[in-house]
Amino acid sequence: MRIDVFFADRVGIAQEVLAELARRSLNVTAVEVDPPHIYIEAPALDQAGLETLRGQLMAVSGVRSVEPLGMLPGAQRRLYLDTLLASQPDPIFAIDAGGRIALANNAASIACGIDEASLIGSPIQDLIGNPELLKALIDGGYHLPVCEIVINREPYMLETTPLHESGGHVAGAVLTLHAPSRMGERMSALQNFNAGGFDAILGSSPEILQLKQRAARMAVVDAPLLITGETGTGKELLAHACHAGSPRRGQPFFALNCAALPESLAESELFGYAAGAFTGALRGGKPGLLELADGGTVFLDEIGEMSPYLQAKLLRFLNDGSFRRVGGDHELRMNVRIISATHRSLDAMVASGHFRQDLLFRLNVLNLHVPPLRERPGDILPLAQFFLGRACAQAARPPMRLAQAACAAMLANPWIGNVRQLQNVIFRAVTMTEGSVIKAGDLELAQEATPALPGESGDFASLEAAVADFEKNLLQRLYREFPSSRRLAQRLNTSHTAIAKRLRRYGIS
Repeated sequence: MRIDVFFADRVGIAQEVLAELARRSLNVTAVEVDPPHIYIEAPALDQAGLETLRGQLMAVSGVRSVEPLGMLPGAQRRLYLDTLLASQPDPIFAIDAGGRIALANNAASIACGIDEASLIGSPIQDLIGNPELLKALIDGGYHLPVCEIVINREPYMLETTPLHESGGHVAGAVLTLHAPSRMGERMSALQNFNAGGFDAILGSSPEILQLKQRAARMAVVDAPLLITGETGTGKELLAHACHAGSPRRGQPFFALNCAALPESLAESELFGYAAGAFTGALRGGKPGLLELADGGTVFLDEIGEMSPYLQAKLLRFLNDGSFRRVGGDHELRMNVRIISATHRSLDAMVASGHFRQDLLFRLNVLNLHVPPLRERPGDILPLAQFFLGRACAQAARPPMRLAQAACAAMLANPWIGNVRQLQNVIFRAVTMTEGSVIKAGDLELAQEATPALPGESGDFASLEAAVADFEKNLLQRLYREFPSSRRLAQRLNTSHTAIAKRLRRYGIS
């Protein structure tokens, strides 16, 4: 039984309480003194014996009460601490001032390949294999910027927390190791907290509904996916939805815009870099997106802007899942699904020698095309209403509405910038308009030039000739993006035979 002796603090009272237990020849296995409490564990003490002992202890000057206790506070704290350490998926070590391991959790044991009992007392430098790092730890008072170490050929980001004694002296440190994949899960959760799935893709036009149905089928297939479409159509939003609808939905999702970074920076962002790879690099190196997203998805936007060197390196990863960090000397292998997107015709870039054909074959296992806004006019006004409500909330304006003339102007606009342009136009109108009604002039729509349709000038011999001229131009334009009769027929929602006949008729190949 365990008991709690509550007392008024005075010199010698703990000794007198324990003396009473000794007179009864009670075997005491644990004692914790935390004034105004003495916690005692006596396995042989039963309920009947407690009543007798209570009377004897209450006779000691200063004792206020004697009550049974479920667990000694110190033992309870140790139990909670052990449970807390065991529940942590990241390896954790507590080391003393000399660099020897005083405590380690189960994840640390697994990472090192050594049982916990054998870890205790071992020098930490035997595990990290870096005497300079241990010296830097001690010299820096066990406080270092986050750096990378390697244990059993696996990279970890090392985070140190100094342990201070009551006098301010450093008594050691807690070392926490973060695997890149674990870091990736946390970073992805922060970046993509409200990314959403297919419900986040707004629109009810037949084109969008067909796209979402096709994308939902492709999302569950664990293969590279290529998304094509003009700028501003929502290719990244579709990539997010495909990830959310895939078996990898619980794993990280990261995006890299290949057009936004120079080659060297894009390479280090995607593949990471080893220690000392270049001037200014973080000590110990840095994992890239492929390591952070292990088990998840990486979205490569504007893949057509990727340099030939990075194309070759990406091709190797797509072949066998392996790569090397910048400046690294050993192979890493990751399980990552690649989703890529472009607004350019990769087939034309292959023909001109600006894109590798073998890489295109690897990227274009599955493909989706996002139609431009002008090809789905039924979505223009619903999208405008949605953006109007959101813009009013962001600008702290009362609800506003669109005038009929404004709606007509939006339906007539070619929307070269697609959904992104529509969103910006609505936000600008909400911000600048004084009244509660947005008129056509408030939209500030640019007078965007659109290619003249065949026959608009009146230079045609007959209706049949004008239709044939329009059909030929349409097929020539779309064939660059869908360079096969089957793909083009699917895009135009017609039969393969009809498209093949027309391609032969107009000499398109």
